[in-house]
Amino acid sequence: MAEKYVVRLTTEEREELTALTCKGQTSAAKIRHAQVLLKADADGPNWTDAWIAEAFSMHFNTVAGIRKRWVCQGVAAALNRQPQAHPSRTPKLDGAGEARVLALSCGEPPPGQARWSLRRLADRAVELGIVKSFSHESVRQVLKKTN
Repeated sequence: MAEKYVVRLTTEEREELTALTCKGQTSAAKIRHAQVLLKADADGPNWTDAWIAEAFSMHFNTVAGIRKRWVCQGVAAALNRQPQAHPSRTPKLDGAGEARVLALSCGEPPPGQARWSLRRLADRAVELGIVKSFSHESVRQVLKKTN
């Protein structure tokens, strides 16, 4: 039989979660997780996982996972998404590569041009061997980091 994690909210926690759901200032996933915890409260509505899953159009295992994270790891783990242990896509540039692209953008533009365009920067980074392939959007993101 599956282990049951019982959620017992204090008055302060209940008020905090209720305020979180009413304001609507955070992400939708965080609000839904707060609503799940409010419905799963053993001292409150005490809904079953199946009822909560049906009410919020979630999978049964999602509700069980939220309960488990609340009991084992606390409020932050239950409300927020977990960061990926291994990102699905590794970044093309490390810090040194980003610094080289930034230095290139601060340097002299190509002859006949008043300034660097994103596409020209991406093409020049590939020509210099900083990276194998690079898009103008990636250049924009690198430059955005530096403000």
